[in-house]
Amino acid sequence: MYEQTVNIDRLDEAVSLFGSFDENIKLIENALNVTVIARGSEIKVTGNEADVQKGVRAINGLLLLISRGENISDLNVRYVLSLVQEGTDDKLSELTEDCVCITSRGRPVKPKTLGQKIYVEAMKENTIVLGVGPAGTGKTYLAVAMAVTALRNKQVNRIILTRPAVEAGEKLGFLPGDLQQKVDPYLRPLYDALFDMLGAENFLKHQERGNIEVAPLAYMRGRTLDDSFIILDEAQNSTGEQMKMFLTRLGFNSKMVVTGDITQIDLPEGKRSGLVEAVKVLKGIEDIATVKFTEKDVVRHKLVQDIVKAYEKSEEAKRRK
Repeated sequence: MYEQTVNIDRLDEAVSLFGSFDENIKLIENALNVTVIARGSEIKVTGNEADVQKGVRAINGLLLLISRGENISDLNVRYVLSLVQEGTDDKLSELTEDCVCITSRGRPVKPKTLGQKIYVEAMKENTIVLGVGPAGTGKTYLAVAMAVTALRNKQVNRIILTRPAVEAGEKLGFLPGDLQQKVDPYLRPLYDALFDMLGAENFLKHQERGNIEVAPLAYMRGRTLDDSFIILDEAQNSTGEQMKMFLTRLGFNSKMVVTGDITQIDLPEGKRSGLVEAVKVLKGIEDIATVKFTEKDVVRHKLVQDIVKAYEKSEEAKRRK
């Protein structure tokens, strides 16, 4: 039986590491088939030598996150374990360096996965970024955080958020109210992200001044958008014509972020997704970056990761047939 020891400097670090009812440590034990025991300021890991070494690396990775102010949850533990299994846990230190934005409640918004880190860096370094990946990977939330930071730092004069108003199995015309009231439900996720970053009161002030605009994609036609941070969300539901129209709205001193999940296209049969087309057409153009997320970048409930994996396997099986 092989054994290794990890020293912990502070009791509060050990409390965060172990979690409620030792749930974090149990995840490590079950995933790596090791035993983890705390004795004073020491944590002893026993088991097969290769598994123990992975366990120690996982614990050290989590302690690094704790030392940088991260609250440890089962998502953190599972993500660190996946990096340890791949042998890329040495990159964990990169995650804690950047604070993208401070929310209205004083909470720092940081990349939680290496995929998110690449996405944030791409938005900093490029004028147009295409963020493609499954639900729950933070594509829209991080883009809104970057937009709010740019507005606060006076790098842009306004934020423009837009989505195609495409029904996902329900008819838009059945909703009550005028056009704006009909499209508001489609734009709700964008409002939610802005409320979180700015607070409802500040959001309304910025909206009244014209610093923030949330509108359906159809409203973008014929405009030139200067000094703006523009986000197109749910872009998989735009047509090729709409995507071209949107991208050519780009003005001086502006940034564009296009986000979407190409596995959730709600367009009528026969219509090609503008996002799928854009990823191919814009490949290799300088100052345009495409970032592709995987299920490992999902930062919602663990079941969301499992659902994404299950659907990917199903689609892969269909393609093989």
